[in-house]
Amino acid sequence: KSKPFVAVNCGAFSEPLVESELFGHEKGAFTGAFVAKAGWFEAANGGTLFLDEIGDLPLSIQVKLLRVLQEREVVRLGARKSTPIDVRLVAATNVRLEEAVQAGNFREDLFYRLRVAHLELPTLRNRPGDILPLAEYFVGEYTRRLGYAEISLDESAKQKLLQHSWPGNIRELENVIHHALLIARDGRVTAGDLHFSSLGELSASAASVTVAAAPAGTPQEALRDALLRLFDEPHADLWQAIEGEVFASAYEYSGRNQLQTARLLNLSRNVVRARLADLGIIKSTVSGAL
Repeated sequence: KSKPFVAVNCGAFSEPLVESELFGHEKGAFTGAFVAKAGWFEAANGGTLFLDEIGDLPLSIQVKLLRVLQEREVVRLGARKSTPIDVRLVAATNVRLEEAVQAGNFREDLFYRLRVAHLELPTLRNRPGDILPLAEYFVGEYTRRLGYAEISLDESAKQKLLQHSWPGNIRELENVIHHALLIARDGRVTAGDLHFSSLGELSASAASVTVAAAPAGTPQEALRDALLRLFDEPHADLWQAIEGEVFASAYEYSGRNQLQTARLLNLSRNVVRARLADLGIIKSTVSGAL
């Protein structure tokens, strides 16, 4: 019998709901709890529970999670008895938990309890050996999804993939391959079928234009002049590129602190983290415990 594997995203649930989902609840534990329900830990008993975006867990839930890891048992909402569990916990986050601990957003004791086996995943541009295998995987995956016959990458396409800096990480690679398969002909993906975002080039261009325009007047005037110059130049996905530069610059200005960046831009930390991940600016870390 295969052991269970349960994967959940901690950032996809509100605070009241995540407690019920994580630990389960008894019938009548709260309004709408018409039947008893096992939580993620019980569902993964005897196997592995993968908690993605664990940095999003509220502090109150972090306390209860720490107790579960220490005692190896869960107590459902509304229950008086605990349920023993045997679960291997794997957690991942795009948040630098060390910074979150210092900012008071993540419990230090839970951080050390999770940090049993630590793996930091570098960005795609820092592991070029993975580019072609991943590209081949996505070619096969989207060939199947689209119902196409066999499609392959020719040498010109492979070289172009290897030369790109991949600011959007694996997600960008997947989207590039998906688009290439939609326009490829004769069962081959060529270099001409691969279309990349101009974010990297645009960022450098925007920076130089902003510096040149800065002495002319207020920051708003300098920004307006920079935008007008950018509008005169052809750029694919112009808005996404400009938005990406705003996030990247705000992140650097905030000392590479996601919470401070979110406050600066008046956005939620989830939005900031997701955009920085899309840009390939932050890394994903995976830890194992239990």
